[in-house]
Amino acid sequence: MKRLFQNLLCLIPLIFVIDTSTSCHGEEPGTARPNILWITIEDWSADLSCYGTKGLHTPHVDQLASEGIRYERAFTTSPVCSTSRSAMMTGFHQNYIRANQHREYNKQPLPHGIKPIPHLLKDGGYFTALMSWKTDCNFVPNTKEELFEGGDWSERAPGQPFFARITFGGTHRAWNRDPERPIDIADVELPPYYVDTPFVRRDWANGFEQMQLVDREVGAILKRLEDEGLADNTIVFFIGDHGRCHIRGKQFLYDGGIRIPMIMRWPGKVQPGQVDDSMVMSIDICATILDAAGVTPPVPLHGANLLGDEVAKREYVFAARDKMDETHDAMRAIRSKDYKLILNLMPERPWCQYNRYKESSYPVLAEMNVLHLTGKLTPEQDRFFAPTKPQVELFDLRQDPHEVHNVADDPTYQDVKSKMLAELENWRTNVIDDQGVSDEFRAVGVFPDHCPTATVDEWTVANETNYDFEASGWPAWYPTRTLEEWQKARAAWEPWVFRDPESKMKRPSVSVETKKAKKKAARMSR
Repeated sequence: MKRLFQNLLCLIPLIFVIDTSTSCHGEEPGTARPNILWITIEDWSADLSCYGTKGLHTPHVDQLASEGIRYERAFTTSPVCSTSRSAMMTGFHQNYIRANQHREYNKQPLPHGIKPIPHLLKDGGYFTALMSWKTDCNFVPNTKEELFEGGDWSERAPGQPFFARITFGGTHRAWNRDPERPIDIADVELPPYYVDTPFVRRDWANGFEQMQLVDREVGAILKRLEDEGLADNTIVFFIGDHGRCHIRGKQFLYDGGIRIPMIMRWPGKVQPGQVDDSMVMSIDICATILDAAGVTPPVPLHGANLLGDEVAKREYVFAARDKMDETHDAMRAIRSKDYKLILNLMPERPWCQYNRYKESSYPVLAEMNVLHLTGKLTPEQDRFFAPTKPQVELFDLRQDPHEVHNVADDPTYQDVKSKMLAELENWRTNVIDDQGVSDEFRAVGVFPDHCPTATVDEWTVANETNYDFEASGWPAWYPTRTLEEWQKARAAWEPWVFRDPESKMKRPSVSVETKKAKKKAARMSR
């Protein structure tokens, strides 16, 4: 009897481990570790009807928000996909893990003993799945197969909890029209830094229509959770990887580039219908997930549990921008509820220096360049087209939520400026170990003084074998096109911008095709 009693005592810890580390379909909340579904949409700020945006209709995301917490002040750590996703795949600011250069060509293993979040959860007993194709990380391992175990939560073992990520990429400038619910351009509201023309309104409304299409995709994946009896024991996160894909959004540290939607639903743990105005970051999701799963990371994360005291007491969030493709620039930002400070590390360069992706994807860039070159923009709109930037930008968000009036030199704000610069410097030095900007990165003296051709695009394509653009970046000549060339681009965009909701028109080509792109197209056609 004594030996039997001892054997039973030995079994008790094993029984406890099995009961608390597995989950069954349809179990009541709180009886097992939760499943985790992380939904990401691309290139989209908080432009959703649940955030009060006029003109569009996003009922499925709205419903998710009503069932959990909607975060009013959520921000990404970087305003472009690969750097922001590198941060979200690890829980650390991208500069700290040396993943801060968008489209990094020389990818390195993660430093400091850091592991990707999917690996930590796999080690903790979760089945990890990426239910879409995009990882887009600036480190190795970086492929879907290396980071995740499978492509769908249905592949897990019976009773095994899952961590699944899925990205809906339609808002990444595919911008299909919505024939079910087309949006009248009169129903949208434009920020004051964009010119109010039918062309700009139609482009803005087209983006909203694409978001309506994505909302239905979100609704389908949430319905699947319900149909499979998984919703009650699954934490759902909904987030944008960074801000909106407009000319003063993505790639920049204004709120249009770093403010994101963030929603969390956790039945039985989070009361529905909440709106939280804490200062939260995308990487806080990582800490929240690991805590919910009972997994301790080998290195403490930069993010914090969204349900903990640290987030509720947080005064500042931080963001950084570095290289974007071969467009070299560097900026750092600190934001509180009331103020935003941006430190431009390369103020000698224009905001609108050449970027092939933007010139070939953003119709409004052509519209506003034409109006800039003909002197038809307001001072608030024209400021973004200046040939240089101020070193410091400071905005009083209480009076200026659209960040168009720089008060960095106003004596009234000098105490705020000094404090925020000190906090930013502390973050750069003691948190992310900021490497700053090298002489090679600035590319001083590498290129001719002026663009010899009508467009920078034409010159870079013709010279792609004569210069190492991966090292020096593209030249920062400005303007990047003559007025005549911008007018040609605007004319090419017009029929596509104003196409009918049922139209299958292809997006026009307004940039010169590179030799690399031609070779890629030739390979794919074989």
